[in-house]
Amino acid sequence: MTDALRSVTIVGGGTAGWMAAVAFGRLLGPAGTRVTLIESDDIPTVGVGEATIPPIRTFHAMLGIDEDAFLRATGGSYKLGIRFEGWTRPGESYVHPFGQIGTDIAGVPFAAQWLRARHAGLAVPLGAYSLEARAAEAGRFSRPIANGDSPLSRIGYAYHFDAGRYAAFLRTQSEAYGVVRHEGLVKRVERGPAGIAAVHLADGSRISGDLFIDCSGFRALLIEGAMEAGWIDWSEWLPCDRAVAVPSVADAVPLPLTRAIAERAGWRWRIPLQHRTGNGHVFSSRHMSEDEATAMLLAGVEGETLADPRVIRFATGHRNRFWSGNCIALGLAAGFMEPLESTSIHLVQSGLQHLLRMLPVGRPAAATVERYNRIMTAEFSRIRDFLVAHYHLNARAEPFWRDRATAAIPEGLAEKLALFHAGGRIFREADELFNETSWLAVLTGQNAPVSGYDPICDGIPIETAANRLAQIERVVATSLTHMPSHAHALARLA
Repeated sequence: MTDALRSVTIVGGGTAGWMAAVAFGRLLGPAGTRVTLIESDDIPTVGVGEATIPPIRTFHAMLGIDEDAFLRATGGSYKLGIRFEGWTRPGESYVHPFGQIGTDIAGVPFAAQWLRARHAGLAVPLGAYSLEARAAEAGRFSRPIANGDSPLSRIGYAYHFDAGRYAAFLRTQSEAYGVVRHEGLVKRVERGPAGIAAVHLADGSRISGDLFIDCSGFRALLIEGAMEAGWIDWSEWLPCDRAVAVPSVADAVPLPLTRAIAERAGWRWRIPLQHRTGNGHVFSSRHMSEDEATAMLLAGVEGETLADPRVIRFATGHRNRFWSGNCIALGLAAGFMEPLESTSIHLVQSGLQHLLRMLPVGRPAAATVERYNRIMTAEFSRIRDFLVAHYHLNARAEPFWRDRATAAIPEGLAEKLALFHAGGRIFREADELFNETSWLAVLTGQNAPVSGYDPICDGIPIETAANRLAQIERVVATSLTHMPSHAHALARLA
């Protein structure tokens, strides 16, 4: 590479490829960097409908993407959280909401005072103190209002959208920034002193680049095929290795939440869009056949299906090196964890944002590459721990679930559970994606054992804390009445 970053070549389209293209096109294009994306219409993308988490709004803001235009183009809907159905045992459910739960009481975190009150016999569920949780289940939605004192001003939300339409929307945005799309199949990767010098296509074209972004999906043509970055396998902790997906007709009354429904050897998702509903079944092939999983998915679909079911085979884990030489992997080429907490798109976004802060001047410095790899490894690992907690903390009777409850868990998760058990405390690592509120929702929703509460709570009488909790609950209930229906919020986009 020369001192100036003259060209970025992205191999693969889909969600990851076009997210990279629009980011590089908008932020580097004005400085004269040439951005090229190579994809082939002959290679289908994996995307079957996507659910996201709130940081995507930051990404869109960075790129100047208009929310209404994006939702119209992608058939998108709003999302206030995820409802986990049957994850502790059949018949039980809870919502992992976005946004804030409760407010601090007398300078003590809400979570600590709620756990103390629960220890004393309070029966009010955590979701009663979350506007997002209550609105999600009631089918209501509004964007945050300007009044900073109201829970309505702090609404945390994300989106559901059609992945294929999202890629097409981003392509239009990218091409407006000068990104060039090249149709073709990569047949050979040419190595060079910096790592990769060029890719050769089936039509004989040779496309060079200073920086190569591998968005080729599970095939990982560049990062593994050329750079041999290696693979870290996580199947011992997350053993589901198959998914079957099928679209169905749109819900008449779409809820602003993703549903995650536990099944005999995995779980089903249900994602409401404006024009259809996304359905899928993630499962372990060691506990269930593809035919069984497909039949179970179809039995659970509400309404007419719109296509034949499609099976997706995957491995859980990540590249040993996300950045090697002048090649960086994003999306499925970088790694994969099942979509239990809607983190796939976030990991593309996070990888891009870290990369944009570390763009090399000249050949990438070893320290820069190692830092990027260390950051991404940590992010993947912390998300993995959060997902494993859902499986580990269950009381279901099926063999798959018994295996998950008794299997060894990562050290970081074991420490979190031990700290929570000892006094209801949750400690978040620096830059960890999921905050204390998310951990509280999942740990209490999954009935994680806790032996006591934080003694700092005893600074005020339990009666005072209980009265304040009741007041917070009333404020949330009142705020809910001021929110229109989710269907109304979507209708205004038309």
